Amino acid sequence: MIVKTLLAALVAGLIAGVFTTVAQTVRVVPIILHAEEYEGKEPAAEQPAATEGQQQQHSSLASTSAIGQLLAAFSPITPAYAHEGEHEDEGGIMFGMSRFSGTLLANLVTGTGFSLLLTGISLLIGYPITLRNGVLWGACGWLAVHMLPAIGLPPELPGFPAADLHDRQIWWMATVLFSGAGLYLLALRPEIIAKIAGLAVLAAPHIYGAPQPANISSPVPAVLGAEFAVAALATALASWIVLGLVSGYINDRVLKSA
Repeated sequence: MIVKTLLAALVAGLIAGVFTTVAQTVRVVPIILHAEEYEGKEPAAEQPAATEGQQQQHSSLASTSAIGQLLAAFSPITPAYAHEGEHEDEGGIMFGMSRFSGTLLANLVTGTGFSLLLTGISLLIGYPITLRNGVLWGACGWLAVHMLPAIGLPPELPGFPAADLHDRQIWWMATVLFSGAGLYLLALRPEIIAKIAGLAVLAAPHIYGAPQPANISSPVPAVLGAEFAVAALATALASWIVLGLVSGYINDRVLKSA
């Protein structure tokens, strides 16, 4: 039974990954391409002698540690920003693949990982994902992984200033864990004290504060960044809803056949 459930999670994750890629190609990627037109337009005189350090700070691919690379594979604050170096390899962003192919592969891996995570949590707390509650599971996943962390670290476009990648990833992971625990206490625990504790847990990372860049100037228009943040979060919500519904549908079929 557990094997069938895990296989169902794999299938649901792959389907969600394909959907995410299509949605990002239609709505998110055009904004990224537009933002890339502004990169490098800042006068070099405004960046004296510190360009290398600032590039490490502003680049979403600056981390070279094993932990950083692992976090980058699952953290939504870094995918789709693997645009650096594309012009050097005729559009290749990963192992010589095109932007679309690299995005598809990343979304398949990420979708499968999120699906397995969602299934593991459902098995752990004894609350199975079904077609009836699939939307709720998807919405909670989106809140924990995307929306609540975005309060402190909204999705940023290429060229936007950003704090150190490692610091952002650590804060994002902590926020996801706190958000998941808080949503569990709010949604599944009936005690009043549990719901109060849930609110406190949800607020804790934001009271601590997300890492922020020292310099917030950017050649990319702020309105473009706002449009991108809305598009990225909306796309993520749709993807999580699809993941929850597909997982619930497949699980219902698995449970009926078991």
